[in-house]
Amino acid sequence: MADVVIYTKPGCGYCHAARDLLDRKGADYKDIVASHDPAKKQEMIQRSGGRMTFPQIFIGGKHIGGSDDLHALDRKGELDALLEA
Repeated sequence: MADVVIYTKPGCGYCHAARDLLDRKGADYKDIVASHDPAKKQEMIQRSGGRMTFPQIFIGGKHIGGSDDLHALDRKGELDALLEA
């Protein structure tokens, strides 16, 4: 399984939706709550090329984007291959 990292904030519906999809796929992921940690939030912004919204998702070190991007990959049938890499 690929290394999956998701930067989240508490109470975020998009974060919840992204985690739910990853859970359904059986993916192990590192959930970094970055909203109240300035260093982690800055790390997220730098890794994502300036994106500041939550969640920001990385699979195998590659920036995937947010929850909508993750779900779009799944609809196109591309998410499983990324997770298995």
